[in-house]
Amino acid sequence: MSQPSQPPILQARGLTKSFGGFRAVNDISLDLGTSEILGVIGPNGAGKSTLFNLLAGAVPIDAGSVHLAGVNLTHARPEARIKSGMGRTFQIPRPFPRMTVLENVMTSAQGQRGESLLSALIAPRQVAAQERANANRARDILDFVSLSHLEDQPASVLSGGQRKLLELARVMMADPRLILLDEPAAGVNPALLDLIIDRILAINRLGIAVLLIEHNMEMIARLCPRVIVMAAGKALAEGAPAEVTRRADVIDVYLEGMPA
Repeated sequence: MSQPSQPPILQARGLTKSFGGFRAVNDISLDLGTSEILGVIGPNGAGKSTLFNLLAGAVPIDAGSVHLAGVNLTHARPEARIKSGMGRTFQIPRPFPRMTVLENVMTSAQGQRGESLLSALIAPRQVAAQERANANRARDILDFVSLSHLEDQPASVLSGGQRKLLELARVMMADPRLILLDEPAAGVNPALLDLIIDRILAINRLGIAVLLIEHNMEMIARLCPRVIVMAAGKALAEGAPAEVTRRADVIDVYLEGMPA
């Protein structure tokens, strides 16, 4: 397997997961550079979402290991991975619909003293000061994703594309070093797709690595210098998008019928 030119922020080795007799992920290994965007492509059922779930700690790993910046997270819970710098978005965004857009972003702030009843009782001023600081930072992030004009609106009013932007804002609030992006183009109006691509590139320029699942090959070509093609739980091919999409086995078995 070819290695990214930058020192890896994420190292996964031999990841394997079975459900009953079905092996959804079969001995997958990958390295992700510290400021790289790596795409994971393949047909439905290839194991891409299961791979993300293994990396994020949403399901336990049967075999293999996950290290983030040299820290072993193989058996860490999802919240521990978030604290270590691993953020994740979902194919179907999951905002709190009755909370405002601003409040949704603020929920992702790490180390909030107000979550402790003791801190709230003995240090209310410090808790209030931290909440103001978090609100200001959340507003900056909303401006970054072009949602600041909706900060006081409930998240339920957002369009599909705006919910994807809110997902980006929420994950940025957690100070990630790596973001797992699960189909950020799915359900997005073409008018917002360019904005989402632009914001992902801007996030990456901040030194944040991105691992991206996506069916939209135009988006993959614009974002990812390198892709891994998955099929039947295995890695079929790896390389530049233009190279792997010319391979006969990829075209014949895994990319035919996929959205362009």
